[in-house]
Amino acid sequence: MKLILTQPVSGLGNAGDVVDVKDGYARNFLLPRKVATAWTKGGQKQVDAITQGRTKRALKTAEDASAAKASLQGTTVTVPARAGAGGRLFGAVTPSEIADAIVASGGPQVDKRRIEVSAPIRTVGAHTVHVRLHEDVSADVTVNVVAA
Repeated sequence: MKLILTQPVSGLGNAGDVVDVKDGYARNFLLPRKVATAWTKGGQKQVDAITQGRTKRALKTAEDASAAKASLQGTTVTVPARAGAGGRLFGAVTPSEIADAIVASGGPQVDKRRIEVSAPIRTVGAHTVHVRLHEDVSADVTVNVVAA
């Protein structure tokens, strides 16, 4: 099924891209979350408008992302979480909690969807997460999870 992405989807593409995906993935995941619309000939105008807007913002955001990377790279943020005996957490640390901790520590505003955690953080200690600030700019942040 041909779709037009209206928001960036990790591993698939950015807003304005025309992608061909399996019917079930489109029907059960992309369309209900409103991150894509069905492709039509008239929808091509929407694709053109999205790509024009993206190119205008790309130069500005690349400079902002480089500045944010300078302040984030090598930063350690502390996230308090409820933990049991042995340092295991009750649940996991979410990207939303990490984004809030970055802002609380004086860092820039980061979208929670741009934070990539390789494996769920379920233990107390230091963990490294990857923050995609722009298509070409990313930073590694150390998250120190402490028992609350």
